[in-house]
Formats: sequence, structure tokens, C-alpha cells
Amino acid sequence: MLCDIFCPSSHSLPKVVKRRVNALKNLQVKCAHIEAKFYEEVHELERKYAALYQPLFDKRSDIVKAAYEPTDEECEWKADEEEELTDEMKEKAKLEEEKKDEEKEDPKGIPEFWLTVFKNVDLLSDMLQEHDEPILKHLQDIKVKFSDPGQPMSFTLEFHFEPNDFFTNTVLTKTYKMRSEPDENDPFSFDGPEIMSCTGCTIDWTKGKNVTLKTIKKKQKHKGRGTVRTVTKTVPNDSFFNFFTPPEGKSEGAADEDAEAVLAADFEIGHFIRERIVPRAVLYFTGEAIEDDDDDEGEEEADEENDPDYDPKVRSPLLIHTHTQNPH
Repeated sequence: MLCDIFCPSSHSLPKVVKRRVNALKNLQVKCAHIEAKFYEEVHELERKYAALYQPLFDKRSDIVKAAYEPTDEECEWKADEEEELTDEMKEKAKLEEEKKDEEKEDPKGIPEFWLTVFKNVDLLSDMLQEHDEPILKHLQDIKVKFSDPGQPMSFTLEFHFEPNDFFTNTVLTKTYKMRSEPDENDPFSFDGPEIMSCTGCTIDWTKGKNVTLKTIKKKQKHKGRGTVRTVTKTVPNDSFFNFFTPPEGKSEGAADEDAEAVLAADFEIGHFIRERIVPRAVLYFTGEAIEDDDDDEGEEEADEENDPDYDPKVRSPLLIHTHTQNPH
């Protein structure tokens, strides 16, 4: 093995060389602390630019929920497939489109915008159940809020709903707390900010509308009398809205592997919504971002095949890592 040749054991090194290697390790620890400060400043930049993006996202929301009708100039868009069409073909296509619009009721805003986004993204559609869809039709916007300057690093996802028959909340939230500092006991494992825990919110369900629970009937036989009775029991039900009741963060002691896997998956979803869905929602609605993601995956697979040392994280130095920090 290559490691047998190129990775000398500390026991095989002369004492004076081993001493110098220890000095290099101390330098490496200092590098990790500088890197942690770098990511803290990146977080501050993200917070700063989020404020610049927000007016555009607010206007997007207004268009989606029909609070604002864009002007003709704002609606001009030259699609790739239209570039090669003749004027005659364009006019014919326009007439057909106008005819279709006359035949159906004029929709308000962009109906089912966020539901369509969710259904187009595998990571999110896997969470969706049929009973979730009528509720998500009322989702009007998703916002990302960063922690205030000087506060511990965190971000909150806000899901804004119009009034509906399912719950009384107008906003559902999910907060992710992060840490950007090397572990004292394992400083060389530091590879950027890590999400340490997440907090959901209480959903005030309308009576009989809670899709995260279901009622089942079970027959029980009395041991003594032998009589059979039917017992009604409420049990958890698969639903996207379980996202707002997240697993607890990693605690001291040995963590349950299944629970840790659920936590890691939850972090991945939250990070994806923050980094990809909110900034590029219209492209996930149209499906264009899906094609871009597929192309990126293909490129990464090709890079992995051609270079055994390829690291996809190198392409994204601002990547926030969605695994839990080992507390020991």
C-alpha cells in the first residue's frame, strides 16, 4: 500500500524529527483557528448580501401571490427555443396561446408555485405525502433569516402561509444553530462551520386536520374473559410537516446511529433549502435548475473517475458542512 511507503509512523521517526513534526502540527492548529475566523466573516457577508437580495425576493413573493402584477417590460423574456422561430410562426403561437387563455379562467399570481418547486426536487418530493399537497398550495413564500451581528452563528427558515383550514399559524419556522471553531480534542477535523442543532416550531392544527398523526383501530383480546374489543390509537404519520418537529441535537454519550442519520438528513434538507431553493426558486419551478444540478453531478462523477484525489468541496469553498460535531 502507498501509505506503508509514504506515511512514516511517528515511532519510526528520529526524536529530533518527531519534535519538528509536532511543531508543524501546532502551526496546523493555528491555521484551523484562522480558517474558523474566515468562515465567520463569510457568514457576515452572507448576512449583508441577504439584505440586498431580500427586496427582489419580496417582489417575487408579491408576483407569486398576486399582490403585484408585473409590467409588460418586466415580463419580456427571450426563450432559447423562440430564437429560431419565424415571425409568422411566432404570431401563430401567440394566437394559440391567447385562445387557450380565453378558454380557461384567469389564474391569480402563479398557482402552486412552491408546491411545484417541492415536487420538482427529489430531496423534497421524497418527504411529500399526498395529504401534504393541499396544505402546501397555501405556501406563499420561504425566507432565510441570518443571526444578528455578534450573535452565535445560525439561520432560520421561515415558511409563510396564507390563511387556510389546516392550521392557524401564518409562519412556520426552523432554526439551525452552527459553530465555526475547531474541536479542542480533534482540531484537524475542522472543515468549516457545522450545524450543531435545530429547533422547529409548534403547529397549531385545526381540529381533525393534523396530517402528522393518524388514527388506527386495533383489536385487543382480554386475557381473562376472552372478549375482543376495538381500541382506537393515535400514531405518527409520514408528512412533510414533521420537518418542523426535528430530532434533538447530538448529546453527550454514545448517539443512536439511526437518530444521527435522521439528524444529518434533516440538516442536508435545511441547508439545501437555504442555499439552492430560496435563491433560485423560479428555476426549480421551471425545472431548469434540475437540469443544471444533473449536469453538475455528471461533471463531478467524471472528475472523480479521472482524478482519484478529486474533492467536490474544492468547487465550493463556502460550503457549510451538514454533519454534527463530535462533542468528545
